[in-house]
Amino acid sequence: MTPSHPLSTNASKPTTLTEQAYQQLRHDIVAGQFKPGEKLRVEALRNKYDIGATPIREALSRLSANGFVFVEGQRGFKVADMSMEDLEDVTNMRILLENQALTRSIETGDDTWEANILAAFHRLSKIEAEQPLEERDPIEWEKRNAAFHSALLGACKSKWLKRFSAVLYDQHRRYRFLARAGHLENRDLHKEHKAICDAALAHNAIAACDANTFHIRATVDCLKDLLPLDISDSFSDSGR
Repeated sequence: MTPSHPLSTNASKPTTLTEQAYQQLRHDIVAGQFKPGEKLRVEALRNKYDIGATPIREALSRLSANGFVFVEGQRGFKVADMSMEDLEDVTNMRILLENQALTRSIETGDDTWEANILAAFHRLSKIEAEQPLEERDPIEWEKRNAAFHSALLGACKSKWLKRFSAVLYDQHRRYRFLARAGHLENRDLHKEHKAICDAALAHNAIAACDANTFHIRATVDCLKDLLPLDISDSFSDSGR
């Protein structure tokens, strides 16, 4: 699947049952509807999504290729585990690829690109700067957050950077759902996003990448005290 935007929250409308199953399963895994390590039984998923067994199996195989699902030999599929080691790996790779895409986007970005960033940042700010943390709609925030990060990468010409950035964004997003049970109150997300926005609009790639790196790594700090605990219970509480 190639998303219509760099980040998969804005994925295009599915055109096949396999695509539909893939998008629904991917969304629900990322959003915490399934616990890390939970078995994914084809029959149960078929009933849940009202989609045939064959598209479900094909979707699970594709999710396995992107690291969201683990294949247990002849024993079926389960949701990929989560750990501090995995978060560090996902974080490092997301920073590496997303900053590369951001740099390329800044180098070629035009007036339309700048206008798209400003519009996305304004919509995101309506939540982050004007609503208390406890009153924010997490689903709407996720949509606006993804749109902002997509706008930043919008002028990057590499489809492969965008594709792999989308996978890593969603892998990181699994942990962000868990981070909501952590110490988000200690973060100023609006300030973090404004630093990225200002640097990008100034076409200062170094400053933009530094701000983006700080922003992405902050999730790791939120989870340092949570991940050594029973992650399945913590994730269930924050994602459902």
